Amino acid sequence: MINYLVVLNVLLKSFGVIVPLLIGVAYLTLLERKVMGSMQQRRGPNVVGFFGLLQPFADGLKLLIKETVLPSSSNIGIFILAPILTFLLALMTWAVIPIGDNQVFVDLNIGVLYVLSISSLGVYGIITAGWSSNSKYAFLGALRSAAQMISYEVSMGLIIISVLVCAGSLNLSEIVYSQYKVWYIYPLFPLFIMFFISGLAETNRAPFDLPEAEAELVSGYNTEYAAMGFALFFLGEYANMILMCSTVTILFLGGWLAPLSFLNFIPGSLWFGIKTTALLFGFIWVRAAYPRYRYDQLMRIGWKIFLPFSLGWVILIVGLLIGFDCLP
Repeated sequence: MINYLVVLNVLLKSFGVIVPLLIGVAYLTLLERKVMGSMQQRRGPNVVGFFGLLQPFADGLKLLIKETVLPSSSNIGIFILAPILTFLLALMTWAVIPIGDNQVFVDLNIGVLYVLSISSLGVYGIITAGWSSNSKYAFLGALRSAAQMISYEVSMGLIIISVLVCAGSLNLSEIVYSQYKVWYIYPLFPLFIMFFISGLAETNRAPFDLPEAEAELVSGYNTEYAAMGFALFFLGEYANMILMCSTVTILFLGGWLAPLSFLNFIPGSLWFGIKTTALLFGFIWVRAAYPRYRYDQLMRIGWKIFLPFSLGWVILIVGLLIGFDCLP
């Protein structure tokens, strides 16, 4: 017999994760436009609602009431499924992200592997979107995006291994607890910088937004999408940005831990939000400040610089921990 209380508890927990995330994604778009407007000496959205605070809802409503166009030569089933897959995968990863002490939907002992595996599946949404559109430009954008994501996942995996060796656990909460005395950003600062840059490439953000190439003047893999199909890709991209910044916070910035002991009276989830928001500001700042890389430069950084450097750091950290008998 179905225990309806258990089902209701799971549903409430799910909505407790999904609804704040969707609101966060909506206001991240507003934050980006406001910050970039300030950096470019203009106002940004300021008409819809007080200080433009209702602009994300106006954008969502516009996309909702637009006509959904299905290209006649496309594979309709996969074409519709691709944005749904991208959006669902962006939500699924949040099941294991701890935003505070015992504030996590599922506290998996292999949380890191879960995050890596689900984020790797995001490539399929992009590849299927480009292929099912039956458009050369969309397919080229999808291939570029997939190659870029796979290339930077390799170095990100090695950087995460370095953190795991120091923490001695695959559980994301345990990784945060292991930083109680010192955050990993201090001893592993070069890895933090590499992980942040790899996160930009992994989420297809400027200056690595190569799916959107100048030569074609089209938007990459989502060229043929409009209305809610485009909106789901958009939501997936911004949810992945928040996820990437949350992962950096957990791995290097002590998660929900306060920077100084006398600040422990502030709730841990608030510290987590402050750190994640600061990293998101960094994502936006980079977009406003740096021009787009060429594709060969992007691949060169990933394979010829980050990969050997991150591998060297793994060997160095393991050697030091074994040498000083400090393995956790």
